[in-house]
Amino acid sequence: MTFVSDLEPTALWRHFDMILSIPRASKAEDRMRAHVEGVAESLGLAHCADGAGNLVVRKPATAGHDCAAVTILQSHLDMVQEKNSDVDFDFSVDAIVPQIDGDYLTATGTTLGSDNGIGVAMMLALMGQTPFVHGPLELLFTIDEETGLTGAAQLNASMLQGRQLINLDSEEDGIVYVGCAGGGDTQLTVDLEMVTPPEGTVAVSVGLTGLKGGHSGCDIHLQRGNAVKLLGRALWSAYLGGRFHLARFEGGSAHNAIPREAFALVVVPTDGRKLLMAAIEHEVAAILVEYGAVDSGLQLTMDDGIRPDVVWDEATTQRVLRLINALPHGVEAMSYDIPDLVETSVNLATVGASNGSLRLGLSSRSSIDSALEAMRRQVRAAGLLAGASVEEDSAYPGWKPDLESRLLKVVRAVHRREFGVEPEVKAIHAGLECGILGKKNPGIDMISFGPQIEFPHSPDERVNMASVSRFYTLVGATLSELA
Repeated sequence: MTFVSDLEPTALWRHFDMILSIPRASKAEDRMRAHVEGVAESLGLAHCADGAGNLVVRKPATAGHDCAAVTILQSHLDMVQEKNSDVDFDFSVDAIVPQIDGDYLTATGTTLGSDNGIGVAMMLALMGQTPFVHGPLELLFTIDEETGLTGAAQLNASMLQGRQLINLDSEEDGIVYVGCAGGGDTQLTVDLEMVTPPEGTVAVSVGLTGLKGGHSGCDIHLQRGNAVKLLGRALWSAYLGGRFHLARFEGGSAHNAIPREAFALVVVPTDGRKLLMAAIEHEVAAILVEYGAVDSGLQLTMDDGIRPDVVWDEATTQRVLRLINALPHGVEAMSYDIPDLVETSVNLATVGASNGSLRLGLSSRSSIDSALEAMRRQVRAAGLLAGASVEEDSAYPGWKPDLESRLLKVVRAVHRREFGVEPEVKAIHAGLECGILGKKNPGIDMISFGPQIEFPHSPDERVNMASVSRFYTLVGATLSELA
């Protein structure tokens, strides 16, 4: 345990402190789920899991409030595991190292996991002794949210009896969310034709690092640099001035994180090495001017690399660079109905080679189903033009706002009473599990709120500690009002 256990409210923070030491990668949440089950059993609370691994813990109502409607609270167990390349850290073994930076709790060179660990900690706190009066509770812990909301998609909805749900996976203090985007992922696979490196060539290792990255839903409107796109741009510009062969291109690590780093190995004629490096430096200098206001930390590294035994042939090198440059990334459209809401976007999230193929992963989002499909068709078309094979998952649904929601009215009134201000009511461009849960439980009343979490899905992730206290108060006061 660390100093985190001593933060206020301790009922929440001591659980989050324990969570920092538990590995919980997407699709590998077994130890985190076992921990929740252990807490439930120690408190004598009934619990059950479905075949996918989603878990429901039931807590009876406070004495005298048994007739209140059942309230579902929901968070996901997994986290995005991102670290800076110069940090020696193994998420499957090492405990996350927290530190305080002003008003914020953050981690040391890695993601913190406050998304959605704070929500999980809140629900664990509610399982024990709290000052809050409440009706019957169903605490739903889903799995594998971060890689496509697949846990919610596989949820056995018969485990739930409640008809009102509070999702605790939002990340802006003072905002209540009533809608979210739908989305879907696409994988493009390019077969790599290999040849022996030409005589008289040398290898140059090229890297772009230092970008801020961020959540591809929450932060896409900030127009930060995408390391994969920018490295592809710099290499294509250099290629037009002098041919070379690629032997490696990789970047990004998660479908819902904007790539912060990308790396390539270039094999170039010995007498063209200086020209290559000058061309790349020239293009990156231009990129720095363009992105300086939002991503001034961009760094270019170029070093002598180990000359590989094989390289991609000239046609493959051209196809890959053309494809990366042609693929869309960023905001496609803003909403006409809700001010400042991104309506449609796409994230060129990952690229990497294995078994003789290069795989590129993209994540599309939209609050309009037809626009989402149009975005995915555009990605598919670019891939097919480059001769790539295309795989698409099933898109998950969005969540249509209901501004007449009874649950929303209760939370707004509680927020006014507790904090003296009206909360903002918004829809979010990120994909919340509410869209899927609403489809599985037609007519269920849902809202979402959480503490102030900034730069999730990146090592800059941080949570405002005072907002966690307000979050704790709002959850408890809302449950008391509903009881």
